[in-house]
Amino acid sequence: MKTVRHSEQTLRTALISKNPALVSQYEKLDAAERRLMNEAFRPASDLFGPITLHSQSDWITSHPEPPQDFEEFFNDPSRKTPSREKHRIYIQCIGSLGNTRIISEEYVKWLKGYCEAFFYGLTVKLLEPVPVSATGCAFRVNDSTKNLQIHAGHILHFLKKKKPEDAFCIVGVTMIDLYPRDSWNFVFGQASLTDGVGIFSFARYGGDFYSSSYKGKVKASQRQSLRDYSAFDNYYTPEVTSVLLLRSCKALVRWIDDESAGTPRVTPKHSHDGNVNLPKPVEAFKEWKEWIIKCLAVVQK
Repeated sequence: MKTVRHSEQTLRTALISKNPALVSQYEKLDAAERRLMNEAFRPASDLFGPITLHSQSDWITSHPEPPQDFEEFFNDPSRKTPSREKHRIYIQCIGSLGNTRIISEEYVKWLKGYCEAFFYGLTVKLLEPVPVSATGCAFRVNDSTKNLQIHAGHILHFLKKKKPEDAFCIVGVTMIDLYPRDSWNFVFGQASLTDGVGIFSFARYGGDFYSSSYKGKVKASQRQSLRDYSAFDNYYTPEVTSVLLLRSCKALVRWIDDESAGTPRVTPKHSHDGNVNLPKPVEAFKEWKEWIIKCLAVVQK
C-alpha cells in the first residue's frame, strides 16, 4: 500500500484561490464555516486523512492525470451551474434496480431523497424507467467476468436526446455493468459536463460481483444466441444491501435517520408483489454518520 500525503502549504495553495470572485466568497464565510474548512489543512485532522492506494490498479496510479487546483476547476468552461431556467436533476433508471418492481421503486426513491438532501435547493425528479432496448445501445459479454455489459457512450447519447428543457442534468442509473469502448474492460460511469448527462452503474457495488458464484455470469451455451435485447429479460439484479446503498449514496445524517421509507405499501397495479415493508438498509452508514456528526461538532463549537 502507498499513502499520498501533501503538506499544509500545498493544500492551501491548491484549495484557496486568489481569484477575486472566490476571495469575496471566502470573506463571507462565518467563523464556524472557517473552522470546518481549516480542518482540511491540519495534518492531524480527525476529519480528513491522506489517500491510501491499495494496489497498482488504483485509479490514481493506473490513470495518471495532471493536477487541478480549485481555481482551475472554478474557471473550467465545461463546468455548469444551476440557474432559474435549469434547476432540476432528472434520474433515469435503465433496466430494473431490484428483483421486483416495488423494490426498484423504493430503491430509486432512496436515491432521490439522498440527491435532494445533498444537492440542497435543486429539485429532483424521477423519469419513468426504461428497458435497455429503449436506449438502442450496443452490448456485449465481458471476456473476463462473463457478465452482460452495455455501452456507456451510447447511453449518454440516448440521455442527451431525452434531456428536458429545465434540466440542470439528467443522470442514468443502472444495475447493469458498463463499458466505454471495446478496448476497455469496464467503467463505473461516464459523463459529459458540457451536455449535462451522465450514466452510472451499481453492478460492481454488489458484494458478490467478483465471486466465482456471481449469478450474472452468462453461460457459454447462451453467448452464441445473444442477438437481441431479450438477453436482458429477467437478467440477474443484485440485492439492494446496506453496503450497495452506501456505495451509491454515501451519507447525510437526516437522510440516514429518516425511517419514512420503511412504511408498508400496497401497489394495486402490481398486486403480485403484495404488501411490502422495505426498511431503508443503512447499517453500513454508521462510519459516515459519525464523520458527519464530527463535522457538525466543529461547525457548532
